[in-house]
Amino acid sequence: MPSTPIQLAWESQAQQKFQTMIQKIPLFHREIAHQVVVKKATQNARERGSAVVEEKDIVGAFFSEVPIAFYSLMIRLLDEVRFDYQKYEKEQSIPG
Repeated sequence: MPSTPIQLAWESQAQQKFQTMIQKIPLFHREIAHQVVVKKATQNARERGSAVVEEKDIVGAFFSEVPIAFYSLMIRLLDEVRFDYQKYEKEQSIPG
């Protein structure tokens, strides 16, 4: 029987911001954005050797998984929900 990966805990404030941001994404894109960002944020935390998904993991997931066509919307939403994405700019390949 294949093993199921253990789910990681999410830092509570980062998770609240993430949920708020997901609710602001247009309905048509909301579910896919949720799925890909959760998967990538979890992967980012694991790669750091962490048992907790943190803000930097979520921000990194948005930047690596959201298509460039939605970049300006993503930046606006990151600002609205107070993700400090600029703090992680050196760690990510964030244009600008």
